[in-house]
Amino acid sequence: MNLPEPMPALSGRRVLLAYGLAGEAIARLSVVGFDYMGTQLAWLRACGAKAEVVALPTAAAVEDNATLLAKALTAEAEPCLLLSHSKGGLESLSALLRPGVAAHCAAFLALQSPFYGSPVADALLHSPGFHGAARRLAQLLRVGSGAGLVDLTSAVRTAWMEERAAQIAALTSLLPVLCVASQVKRDTAVGPDRRYLPLAEWLERRGAGANDGLVPVASALLPGARHWVLNASHRALVSSGEGRDPVGVLRQALEAMLAASTALPASGQGEGTLPSA
Repeated sequence: MNLPEPMPALSGRRVLLAYGLAGEAIARLSVVGFDYMGTQLAWLRACGAKAEVVALPTAAAVEDNATLLAKALTAEAEPCLLLSHSKGGLESLSALLRPGVAAHCAAFLALQSPFYGSPVADALLHSPGFHGAARRLAQLLRVGSGAGLVDLTSAVRTAWMEERAAQIAALTSLLPVLCVASQVKRDTAVGPDRRYLPLAEWLERRGAGANDGLVPVASALLPGARHWVLNASHRALVSSGEGRDPVGVLRQALEAMLAASTALPASGQGEGTLPSA
């Protein structure tokens, strides 16, 4: 595997990765050519970063995984860079809102995370039969109980976000946070991204607006955070393939976040307090 030039600023930095739904199952398939954050992890380590994936059962409830992630974040005094994809961003956010946890994080990157839910989850879980089948599939894939599937629905996520709006605003004022959303369009999609077009266009017809085939752009943007919107499908920012550059996207995002981190006043990171929920 030919990796891009390393990023010296990452040498010796602690980096934690939080997978999206079924990410650990996809990563297990890397031996047969699948890639899920594997190229990014290899590049981070080639840069000299102390990078590791937090072992989460990705289909478990968001709050249960947030507890595990909070333990990983606070296991060392050194603030880490926290990188997450999709559902992993929900768990990362929940962990960072817990008392004392944000002080152990230097910057938070959320790639394509459905902070306000996904209409795909709404449609699938509307039917008890589909919901039960999805939970059984999660258990079969060994990615958790499936209890976290309902946490991806728009109603659950919107209520969660509204209840914690003040805490989220405080967090994004204390910590560099970058949310990267994406949209897949017929006139720009190439290679494997074109497989997401039917679902993306179906979501648009349902009023979801621009989306990556699973998550609407509007759902992936945290209030108060820095936002990027790219032309890409839901896995294009974390998987290799034609027209994809997951390491290039990650490098640009990390450069932006590290620049933001050094621009903060000395008391701007880890010193403030988050209001209670």
